[in-house]
Amino acid sequence: MNLSRYSLFLFLFALATTLTGCDAIAGIFKAGAYTGIILVLVVVFLLWFVVRKMRGPRV
Repeated sequence: MNLSRYSLFLFLFALATTLTGCDAIAGIFKAGAYTGIILVLVVVFLLWFVVRKMRGPRV
C-alpha cells in the first residue's frame, strides 16, 4: 500500500468516525430538500471518484 492510498484510507476513516449519521441527517433536514439532494449527489460522486482512484489505471 503506497502513501497516497494509505492517506486516502486514513482520511476516509477519519471522516466516517467524526461525522455520525444522525448529525448529518439533522443538518440536511434543517437546510432543506434541495440541499439534501445536492449533498447526496456530491457524496455519490466522491465515492465513485475514490473507488476509481483506488482501482488504479485501466490497461
